Amino acid sequence: MEDLYPTRGTAETVTPRRDPVVWGPPDPELEAFERDGFLPVEDLLADEEVAVYRAELDRLVADPALRADERSVVEPRSQAVRSVFEVHRISEVFAELVRDERVAGTARRILGSEVYVHQSRINVKPGFGASGFFWHSDFETWHAEDGLPRMRTVSVSIALTRNRDTNGALMIMPGSHRTFLGCAGATPKDNYRKSLRMQDAGTPSDGALTRLADAHGIRLFTGRAGSATWFDCNAMHGSGDNITPYPRSNVFLVFNSVENTAVEPFAAPARRPEFVGARDFAPVR
Repeated sequence: MEDLYPTRGTAETVTPRRDPVVWGPPDPELEAFERDGFLPVEDLLADEEVAVYRAELDRLVADPALRADERSVVEPRSQAVRSVFEVHRISEVFAELVRDERVAGTARRILGSEVYVHQSRINVKPGFGASGFFWHSDFETWHAEDGLPRMRTVSVSIALTRNRDTNGALMIMPGSHRTFLGCAGATPKDNYRKSLRMQDAGTPSDGALTRLADAHGIRLFTGRAGSATWFDCNAMHGSGDNITPYPRSNVFLVFNSVENTAVEPFAAPARRPEFVGARDFAPVR
């Protein structure tokens, strides 16, 4: 299969996007998403729904058996749980959220097809020192290490606590989804073990990030618990450390088109585990 988006070579490369942003029919409600690469939703979930999902998040994080599972990622310094992957398989509560028409239905509208879950996780980002996520394009990793061929994948981050401008909220460079930045350097074996805690391979250079930020600016996303942000798979994004007392807990769902299923990795020695990059392509029902 032709590699439309080369990456992890000897030098950084820049490739103009070769795929649509919105794959479905024209939709006035998605014009901002197509232009900017993201779409904030202030009231995706009601307060009583947030309470249900937050209680389930707290239950999962407190489960000692799950903490010992490879699907849980802990902070290097505090040993607090940072993320739990594959939550739509672990928890029927989060499986119901995946199937919710406000969620899966929006993914279908953007991607123009039936969809499956490529990845799901809860990000806890506890207070007093939780580390951030360095600038990156998710697609760069999913293409290089999971084998997603095209930019036909969309993510939604749903806030289960208030996302403040001080507790490590999501940042995106508007319009950056139109340019693919191929990163320099080979992918180490079992890179996921390190990258889930602190990404190194697949991160852009300071110079490239400065040029993107100068061209596009940076948008910070805050909001009440129950708000959400949809964003394109190639949007350059990241978040800072959380040194406040207030956790930033979100559920993060990634939908991929059933017409864009994963092949072999384009720039890695082996596939990542299925809890990180799914190989079950059954549509969400």
